[in-house]
Amino acid sequence: RVGQRPAPARRTPPATMGAYKYLEEIWRKKQSDMMRFLLRVRCWEYRQLPAIHRAPRPSRPDKARRVGYKAKQGYVVYRVRVRRGGRKKPLPKGRNDGKPVNAGVNKIKWKRNLRSLAEERVGRKCGGLRVVNSYWVAQDAAHKFYEVILVDPAHKAIRDDPRINWICAPAMKHREMRGLTSAGRQHRGLRHKGHKASHMRPSVRATWKRNNTLSLRRYR
Repeated sequence: RVGQRPAPARRTPPATMGAYKYLEEIWRKKQSDMMRFLLRVRCWEYRQLPAIHRAPRPSRPDKARRVGYKAKQGYVVYRVRVRRGGRKKPLPKGRNDGKPVNAGVNKIKWKRNLRSLAEERVGRKCGGLRVVNSYWVAQDAAHKFYEVILVDPAHKAIRDDPRINWICAPAMKHREMRGLTSAGRQHRGLRHKGHKASHMRPSVRATWKRNNTLSLRRYR
């Protein structure tokens, strides 16, 4: 109306960001000067430590919480160092005295990912614990470093927690050896669905066996 003062513009509140979201955004920009310096120093520190050792706390608290870690009794974090690159075939004198199809030595690739290998090595070392998940923390030219989250299935805090006590079942022993963790499902191809992924379920071998088994059914 004429002579009426316009209503003041509504101010939008400033965008707030929590601590874990802030850490997540920092880790997204690994090429920043701060992250390059931090990762270089951490790589140097991890190289001085044993290949498998217990970490006092997660190096990436935000990532650890996203993949299942809780700062409570019964949870533990192990850090693992894994060699990068392919897997040279261990042959005497570097030769295969067989058919040419099997003569390859140098360009042999490992079928699984290195994260699942890290989980397997920790699972062998800590036989009484259960592997929950893992995540990447650092790498250099020769190694990759992962942190693996484990829980103690005999701990009362784990057995009484309905969000994690499923892992106390006997069927969950050595999940990392059978491709049941996140890294294991990834190398089994179970991240894909639908078209061109039907041969991945329940597994590649089970699908092959079903398709190659002659079944002569009769009425009975």
